[in-house]
Amino acid sequence: MATQDFLVELGTEELPPMALKSLTDAFAGGIENGLKDAGLSFGEIEIFAAPRRMAVRIADLADKQADQEETLFGPPAKIAYDADGNLTKAALGFAQRAGVEAADLKEAPESEGKNAGKLMIQRTIAGKNTVELLADMVQNSLDKLPIPKRMRWGASRVEFVRPVQWLVMLFGNDVVDAEVMGLKAGRLSRGHRFHAPAEVSIDSPASYRETMRSVYVMASFEERSELIAKQVAAEGEKLGGEAIIGDDLLEEVTALNEWPVALAGSFEEEFLTVPAEALVSSMKEHQKYFHVMKDGTLLNNFITVSNIESKDPTQVIAGNEKVIRPRLADAKFFWDTDRKQTLESRFEKLENVVWVNALGSIADKARRISTLGQKIATATGGDTALVERAAKLCKNDLVSQMVFEFTDLQGLAGKYYAENDGENAEVAQSIIEQYMPAFAGDELPASATGTAIALADRLDSLAGLFGIGQLPTGSKDPYALRRASLGVLRILVEKQIDLDLNELIDWALDNNWSAELKADTKATLVEYMLDRFQAWYSDENIPAEVFQSVRALGVTKPLDIDRRVKAVHAFYQLESAQALAAANKRVSNILAKNEGDKVTAAVDAALFQQDEEKALFEQMTGLADLTGPLLIKGDYQGALNALAQLRNVVDAFFDNVMVMADDEAVKTNRLALLKQLRSMFVGIADIGLLQG
Repeated sequence: MATQDFLVELGTEELPPMALKSLTDAFAGGIENGLKDAGLSFGEIEIFAAPRRMAVRIADLADKQADQEETLFGPPAKIAYDADGNLTKAALGFAQRAGVEAADLKEAPESEGKNAGKLMIQRTIAGKNTVELLADMVQNSLDKLPIPKRMRWGASRVEFVRPVQWLVMLFGNDVVDAEVMGLKAGRLSRGHRFHAPAEVSIDSPASYRETMRSVYVMASFEERSELIAKQVAAEGEKLGGEAIIGDDLLEEVTALNEWPVALAGSFEEEFLTVPAEALVSSMKEHQKYFHVMKDGTLLNNFITVSNIESKDPTQVIAGNEKVIRPRLADAKFFWDTDRKQTLESRFEKLENVVWVNALGSIADKARRISTLGQKIATATGGDTALVERAAKLCKNDLVSQMVFEFTDLQGLAGKYYAENDGENAEVAQSIIEQYMPAFAGDELPASATGTAIALADRLDSLAGLFGIGQLPTGSKDPYALRRASLGVLRILVEKQIDLDLNELIDWALDNNWSAELKADTKATLVEYMLDRFQAWYSDENIPAEVFQSVRALGVTKPLDIDRRVKAVHAFYQLESAQALAAANKRVSNILAKNEGDKVTAAVDAALFQQDEEKALFEQMTGLADLTGPLLIKGDYQGALNALAQLRNVVDAFFDNVMVMADDEAVKTNRLALLKQLRSMFVGIADIGLLQG
């Protein structure tokens, strides 16, 4: 079967920079799935993404589908013919639906299994030419792109993330006769908006990359990204420092430029009196500039990436310096103005800032954080006076001019203002630590005060919002309660804080609520938070049944849960684990069927009749002396490793001992022995659940 390369390029107005790469990847993925569904073979897929275009090149695409042999079965032969041997209406209808002559029907042989004796027809379905299928594949892929809000333009009914301008579709050297997004496919693309704005003809899919390069378009996203990173790093070295190239900014800048040229500029040193983070935020968020550091200090330079290769770069640099100067001046003005009043004095303004309807103002939230944070500090050995002070200051920067302009500086601005006011260093640090961790893998608060405030802030949000029924639903989580839950769990587990979720949520709940509402909220919230562990352990490749074996015990201390889960996961990988898990499940079933809850765990050795039950009891007794101290210390892994030694005697017991003996006393004694065996494991986890 012959093959050809395929190229599709959709030209648009500038695509959203932070969505360009993901949209193009999804576009290519949709086409790939369409080819697979159609049974078409193909080779390498190359993806191109630039500000005004999404393109996909597929090598060695088969020029047609393979023919398919199809067998259709109709009615049984006994009803397909009448008494005179003529075809009945049922048989004739089958022939008509199959599109064949009645004479072509035949009876299926015995080799057709359950269809033997039925009328059948065998036919060949010719595969379609690939060019007939491409338009629908491209359109379907575009229709399925994850675009939250599509737009229309002019009188067109076509919808897309931006207005589409042109469409290139080539199969081999030929234009595909197709229409997509209301555009007739051709071979004419467009070059760089300024360097080569005219149309350019694409001769073949293989020539696409170099043809676009000839008109100042570097079509490969990865190639542009690597070039930008290299150019920016080189400019940083020329300045005697290091250019800081964050992944998000690099992706955004790559998506904004088709022909990138990095240029270095500078600004007045007086702006360096402003906290570096404010300057960086202004350069990064507003102008998409890379900043430069030297020995941990911000330099009064920036690196911009221009989308043109200017004959006079100094003019481009001067223009960028002129644009950034007012931005930095604003930051300096906010910094100087905010410091004219203390951070503490801003608290009163929080009274007029509503946090959530029915939950009061930000000032009310700060007071609750104070009360809850002090309880946490008391339980963890922290300084309640520092926590009280930190709570009074932690939200005050939200009403500062700096944070109003640069929202990403909340917490950080407060830290600087607190330091400027001469506040305690730990109190100042806690103002930024309250937001840690802000995302998966983020740092945790380092100070005891920051830890208490961070926990109190999240727990107050969770308790309050659950209390008024604002629970996350499906993919909607407007108050980021999933992230808040994971933040609480991470802090408790990774900082080794042995507090109980039940107690923490009790502290967080408003005492003015009715006891019934408080109890319902607590139960729902505890379960919700424990559910977050499922995703946590899934990310660590710990099987769900391992966590569920611990969850079944009703443990609500996250640190204790984590220790148990890690221990059970290690046990789960032992050779003896499945056998002991099966034995525990069998024990649970036996006890459930025989009112095991009424059976005492007191075992009478004098009632043993077989060596196997005696051996099991003796080994259990010996291990109890060993595992008891381990469980007290929380060494669950050590205890499970010791209990793994029971495998042979447990197997021997079930192979040779009849639990349900005729003698009632012997039976009850054996049930007591099994109940004692189960309790040794259930002190750590319900091992029987490891069988799924």
